[in-house]
Amino acid sequence: MKLIFDQNISHRILKILSGHFTGSTSVKTENLIDSSDKAIWEFAKKSNYIIVTQDSDFNDLNSLYGFPPKIIWIRTGNLRTEK
Repeated sequence: MKLIFDQNISHRILKILSGHFTGSTSVKTENLIDSSDKAIWEFAKKSNYIIVTQDSDFNDLNSLYGFPPKIIWIRTGNLRTEK
């Protein structure tokens, strides 16, 4: 399973999960930081990524266009990544 982390997800999460989800990346790493949600959605679809986000817009795109890509929509506030 390859994940792409949206810009609203801390880059520290990618470091923590990289051993479990090899091939994962972030919007920043893929130079998509200023891209529209639709462009990120298309990139994830073409590259077989699952989008990890706190943004409900990706869920709306899946409602309009269907799957893939799958979405992991984190619906919590900001949390610490430290133990």
